[in-house]
Amino acid sequence: MNKPAIPGKRTGVKPAASPKPKPRKTQKSPKKVQPKPPVTSFRRRLLMVGLEALGLAVTAVSAIMILLGYSANWFSGTRFLTSLLPFAIGVLGLIVAAAVLLIGWWKLRKWLQGRAAVLVPVLAVSFALVIGWFVLQNRFTQAFGHFRTLVGGKQEAGRVTVGHQVYAAYRRYDPAELLKIINRAETYNPVIAEAAKAFDVDTNLLQGIAATESSFLPRDSRDGGRGLFQITLAPKAVMEQVGKQLEVSKPSPLNPRHNAFIAAATLKYYLAQMRGDLFLGLLAYNIGPANGGLRFIMQQYGATDFVTIQPYLQQLPRDYPIRVLSHALAFRLWQTEGKLPVYEEGDNAMRIQSIGIPGLQAEL
Repeated sequence: MNKPAIPGKRTGVKPAASPKPKPRKTQKSPKKVQPKPPVTSFRRRLLMVGLEALGLAVTAVSAIMILLGYSANWFSGTRFLTSLLPFAIGVLGLIVAAAVLLIGWWKLRKWLQGRAAVLVPVLAVSFALVIGWFVLQNRFTQAFGHFRTLVGGKQEAGRVTVGHQVYAAYRRYDPAELLKIINRAETYNPVIAEAAKAFDVDTNLLQGIAATESSFLPRDSRDGGRGLFQITLAPKAVMEQVGKQLEVSKPSPLNPRHNAFIAAATLKYYLAQMRGDLFLGLLAYNIGPANGGLRFIMQQYGATDFVTIQPYLQQLPRDYPIRVLSHALAFRLWQTEGKLPVYEEGDNAMRIQSIGIPGLQAEL
C-alpha cells in the first residue's frame, strides 16, 4: 500500500528544474563612419601650400643673392678689419635676420589663416613678384655679377675681366661699319642658323666668327682660308660629322652652307676640347692644329685659362676671342633692340650687360 507523501520530506524524485532565462543579446551600436575629406579639398590645400613654399623660396634665394652681391662689393678687399671681418659680421646678421623673419612669418601665417586661408599663398606669391620685378631692373645685374664673383673666385674674376674687354671692343667700333656687316650677313643668316641648330651652338656666336673672319665677304685668303668662315684645316672627325649631316662624301668649303656647317662643327669640337670654356674654345678654333694646337701650348706653359695663356701668345691672335664676341654682341643687340645702342650713352652700358654676351648667356 502506497504511503502518501509527507509534505516537507525529501523523496527520491527530483523536482523539475525551472528553465533558465536565455541571455538577451545586446545589440551593438553601429560605429560612426568618419566622412572622408573630399579630394578637391585636399588638392586645394596642397596647391596653396605649394604656392606658399614656392613664393617664399623665390623671395629668399633672390634676397640672399642681392644682399650678398651688394655686400661683397661694399666690403671688397683683403684687409681683415675693413673688409673680411665686416663681411663675416654681415653674413651672421643675415642669418639672424632670416631666423627672425621666419618666426614673424609663422605668426603672421596663423593670423592670416584665421581670416582666410587663401591670404597666405597670395601674400607669399606677392613677395616673389615684388622681388622678381626688382631682379628685372638693370641694377640687379651688378649685384648678381658681384655675387658670381664672390662664389666663382679667381675663375669668375678672370671671366668678368675678359667680358669687359668685349664690351670695350664693342664701344670702339664704328656703328656705320658694324651696320654694313649686319646688312651683308642677311644673305647667309639662314644657313648659319641651320648650322648652329645642327651642332647646338649659338647663332650669334657663329655670326661673330664669320664677321671676324671675312666680314661676310667670302673669299680665299693668303694663309689658305676659304669662304665665309675662312676654313683652313678642319679636324678629320669634324669633316666626318659634317658629311653625315649634309649627306655628302666630301663637304666643300666653297659652298656657303657647307662652310657654315664645317665652322659650327669645328667650334663645337674645340669647345669640347676646352671643357666648355668659350674664350679658350674660340682661341683654339683660330689657332687650329698649328704649333700642336692650343691644348699643347697650354700644357707647355702650365696655363690653365684664357687669362693665364694670354702673355704667351705674342705671335698668336690672343685678341681673336674678343673680336669674335664683340661682333657677336652687335648681332645680339641688333636682334633684340633693332639698333646698335651707343655703349656710353645713358644707361646703355647696364642694359647691354644685362642682355649679355652671346655664348655666355646661359652662364650669366
